[in-house]
Amino acid sequence: MKLGVLSAALADMTMEEMFQYFNKIGVDAVELGSGGFPGKAHVNPAELLKNPSDIDKIGELAKKYNIHIAALACHGNPVHPTKEIAEAYHRDMEEAILVAERLGIKRIVGFSGCPGTDPDGKMPSWVVCAWPDDYPKVLEYQWNDVLIPYWEKMGKYAMDHGIEQIAFEMHPGFCVYNPETCLRLRDAVGPILGANLDPSHLFWQGIDILAAIRTLGDAGALYHFHAKDTKIDAINCAQNGVLDTKNLADERHRSWIFRTIGYGHDMQIWRDIISNLRMVGYDDVISIEHEDALMSPTEGLEKAVAFMKQCLIYEDRGVAFWA
Repeated sequence: MKLGVLSAALADMTMEEMFQYFNKIGVDAVELGSGGFPGKAHVNPAELLKNPSDIDKIGELAKKYNIHIAALACHGNPVHPTKEIAEAYHRDMEEAILVAERLGIKRIVGFSGCPGTDPDGKMPSWVVCAWPDDYPKVLEYQWNDVLIPYWEKMGKYAMDHGIEQIAFEMHPGFCVYNPETCLRLRDAVGPILGANLDPSHLFWQGIDILAAIRTLGDAGALYHFHAKDTKIDAINCAQNGVLDTKNLADERHRSWIFRTIGYGHDMQIWRDIISNLRMVGYDDVISIEHEDALMSPTEGLEKAVAFMKQCLIYEDRGVAFWA
């Protein structure tokens, strides 16, 4: 396994400064923000594609500092019901794929997206109820008329440009938000699609992370992993449950908040997560994502790196001579 970082939290650093920092704190890999919500501070595909030799310089810089580029992150909503918004996210995805092709990167990380309620909708509508009967009708439209057709086309485009994996972060607010919905879209489109398993978004839904790892791993659909934690506030959650629309920066009153690794769940849970990842055959990058509003990016990342170094399994497994 390799220890990596999603670059979005370090947008104030240049690429070289970031790689130097990674060397200093002991990071092996990077997931580069390349459009959508992670931003384009380090990889701006539209600009890079005007001069492809600039793309080569990214690879050369990574090689200089011995940093493995694990994926390009392009999290957006390319099926947004407002045409102009959808087109912007779609363009980001297409351009990120072209940059990845030039760099020889085989994995794109992002969101499935979420359409509106119907062809006339203007805003995304995330459905989480089976009743009243309006909601199943919305789901039928979203999946059959928009989501599946879009990803069939985008999946083919990605494969045509050398991409082997599009890893969906299972995120509430989008149609793919848990293992079941991820596998549903994968079954409809094909194995180009899989999961970016980010425990932080599953913890607060009440999903057992180890069960999710086994389910996705057994299906051959576990393509990437984000190391990010969530803390459930027992007092606020006891009053209001986990469905919380208060601002994510309102830590005092929310039912849950994102935390640096180790500040939401203890080391045994994370060691179990890492062990189960290896058990299902995932020996790839563990990509730390910093979104802890109680800590600076550097403090949060450095605490997460120190914590995860005690959990990761780096060497190949030995022979079970005792078995």
